[in-house]
Amino acid sequence: MASKPKKAQVEEEVEAEAAEAEEGAGAAEPKRRFSLKLIIIVVGVLAVLGGGGAAGFFLFAGSHEGKPAPVVVKPPAFFDVPEVLVNLSTASGERTQYLKVKIVLELPDSTMQPQIQTTLPRVMDAFQTYLRELRPADLDGSAGLYRLKEELTKRVNVAIAPSRINAVLFKEIVVQ
Repeated sequence: MASKPKKAQVEEEVEAEAAEAEEGAGAAEPKRRFSLKLIIIVVGVLAVLGGGGAAGFFLFAGSHEGKPAPVVVKPPAFFDVPEVLVNLSTASGERTQYLKVKIVLELPDSTMQPQIQTTLPRVMDAFQTYLRELRPADLDGSAGLYRLKEELTKRVNVAIAPSRINAVLFKEIVVQ
């Protein structure tokens, strides 16, 4: 009989271990799901980072392989425009004032000089008609000269269209 209680005790222990194993298996499944999700997230993040790093490497490594082609910068050419002398627009009764301007056109390259030479009468007409309408107050300060420069550049570009100049440069400006 003594052996029977031992058997009963062993059976109870086996049943208890089986129950614990079942509980352990049930508890292991949620951990397994969580760790599986974690693994998927980590793999996804690594794939994104690895793909971005690889794309950056190929973009930048490809640009450093060969020597970049040297950029040939053409020096600008300059074209002297004849001196312009105009009387400025004044209110009646005021003393007449004159504007004397020596202008140089900055061209993108020297191949434009013949075109400027052929359209020079149109350019001079644009200068004369604009400058005669200016008042002495329009030329006050650096802002006035900047506006004058921009307006003359715009008028030259209209006169020589479809070509364009880079800038109008002043050699001399005298208001008397």
